[in-house]
Amino acid sequence: MYQFVQPQSDKPNYTAGQTWGALKKAWRGYKIAKVQSDASKMIEYAKKIRTLQHDLGVKQAEFPELNLS
Repeated sequence: MYQFVQPQSDKPNYTAGQTWGALKKAWRGYKIAKVQSDASKMIEYAKKIRTLQHDLGVKQAEFPELNLS
């Protein structure tokens, strides 16, 4: 389970709640792109997911099929 923390970026433009919401939407987009076999969108969403996870201070997801880890 994730622990709720404040965003850790140097210049936070969004609240922690907004960042969690964006992360949820990014995962949804990634899953849709994966079903549609759209590699470019998968990479785009994977990068967003990793950035948002970093901002939240949680472990970053790995995407071995996209060579992102």
